[in-house]
Amino acid sequence: MIDRNSSILLTGGTGSLGQALVGKLLADLPDIRRLVVFSRDELKQYEMAQRFSPADYPGLRYFIGDIRDAARLRRALDGIDIVIHAAALKHVSAAEYNPFEAVKTNVIGAQNVIEAALDSNVRKVVALSTDKAAAPINLYGATKLCSDKLFIAANRIKGSRDIGFSVVRYGNVMGSRGSVIPFFLERRKTGVLPLTDPEMTRFTITLDQSVNFVLGSISESRGGEIFVPRIPSYRLKDLAEAIAPDCRREIVGIRPGEKLHEDLITRSDSANTVEFDNHFAILPSRSDDGVEAFAGSGKGRRVAEGFSYSSDRNPEFLSVQALRDLIEAEFDFDRG
Repeated sequence: MIDRNSSILLTGGTGSLGQALVGKLLADLPDIRRLVVFSRDELKQYEMAQRFSPADYPGLRYFIGDIRDAARLRRALDGIDIVIHAAALKHVSAAEYNPFEAVKTNVIGAQNVIEAALDSNVRKVVALSTDKAAAPINLYGATKLCSDKLFIAANRIKGSRDIGFSVVRYGNVMGSRGSVIPFFLERRKTGVLPLTDPEMTRFTITLDQSVNFVLGSISESRGGEIFVPRIPSYRLKDLAEAIAPDCRREIVGIRPGEKLHEDLITRSDSANTVEFDNHFAILPSRSDDGVEAFAGSGKGRRVAEGFSYSSDRNPEFLSVQALRDLIEAEFDFDRG
């Protein structure tokens, strides 16, 4: 699907995932026709350009803009055929304290992306979601669920346009900005690790895995799917043991808006979910024939009635040793 003739725009392109996606695309396709990094932070764009320079990659462009600005998005999408939508306000506590700011970026911004894509010659849009969008209990999760619904519903208003909208949903990216692993690595220097709840579980995916899954989903997508990777879980207490076995644990309690366990697929989704060897696809509500046809086209199978995919009931858990090995591979990690 993506080749040297592709023109791609990446919203939120200066974030952790955005930079990894740009690195992967330029490594594989250094002569790609057009790759536009769209974000509102000129300092991050300047710093990113020191690593990925348009002088070295003629198709690379840095475009200052905010997804809240519909006119700017339309200008940025001129000549683009693939959009990867990664821009979001994603921190739970910040969204709880600044609720309508999260709505303006995560919901209204999402609709702006959809309408700009419909008004351009874009062929595919893939929006990045989160496990917190499945059965949400916080505002961030609610805004991302709303965003997911908007992107899936966009397939019903495209008319005769040759365009498809899909969503990629996964759990916590290991080492992304503001995530727990960098926090624990920093706090172990103090000798005390604050734990919300030692029994808490989370899904996890490495940055490389998330990049490959997003790019693979673009190739597989037809429009209307929510793609979910098979990824492992870990227990917070095991993560603490992997990073700082000698540190004292301080139980601070679950913060407002946090879940003890996360979901990627709810029981309510099971009727429309297809299972493949390495991932799942949640399809929009439609007839059984549509689900069966999608399953058969990709050698998939329907999940069992009442199936759910949650971090505490995941059949794959990372051990303490596996967590240490992963962290050592992803970070400058001194086992101490």
